Amino acid sequence: MAKEKHPTRERILDAAEELFANKGYEGVSVRQIMRQADADVSLAYYHFKSKQDLFDQVMLRRVEYLNSIRLKALEAVEERHPDDAPSVEEIIDAFTHPLLDLLAKEHDEWKYYFQLIAQINNSPEWGGELMTRYFDPLVRRFIDALRKALPDCDEQDLFWSYHFLSGALTLTFAETKRIDNLSGGVCRSSDMASINERMPAFLAAGFKALCSR
Repeated sequence: MAKEKHPTRERILDAAEELFANKGYEGVSVRQIMRQADADVSLAYYHFKSKQDLFDQVMLRRVEYLNSIRLKALEAVEERHPDDAPSVEEIIDAFTHPLLDLLAKEHDEWKYYFQLIAQINNSPEWGGELMTRYFDPLVRRFIDALRKALPDCDEQDLFWSYHFLSGALTLTFAETKRIDNLSGGVCRSSDMASINERMPAFLAAGFKALCSR
């Protein structure tokens, strides 16, 4: 039987996730988090060792699930190609689709977590350390798959291509409304279904163009 979640602990994690996403790690105090969670400050240190531990638990609460669904998507794609490598589009779709699908279908549940990832990935202080800790094993698995799909690709071009993919996802997760203003409302940064439909083809074209120079 799965361990029952403690409602106060989950409420604290929800509050911390939203505040960290909106104000950053340094911009939020434990007292502010507990006030938003409607809980006594002493309970923060009952459930978590420190502010850093609280932040780590915010990240870990969802990262294992996200990594697992993307790995399953990649494995399903590879199973459909027992004798050769999947296409670049299929591999990228397995990487991006599960995330964008969650944002499309359960936006309110996931938006702050993805905005937090965008903030971390764009931070010189946190990006290298935290993204490496939480996501690199999965990312390396996808890069291995892309390496098989693009066997003649120079290693520098492969990793730069992933860097650009990561940047596109980071901007998407941030939902800045920049495209809303630029397009006069024709496109919306919260329209994950439209992004999901277009992103794999766009990114795959970039990988193939860079790797075929």
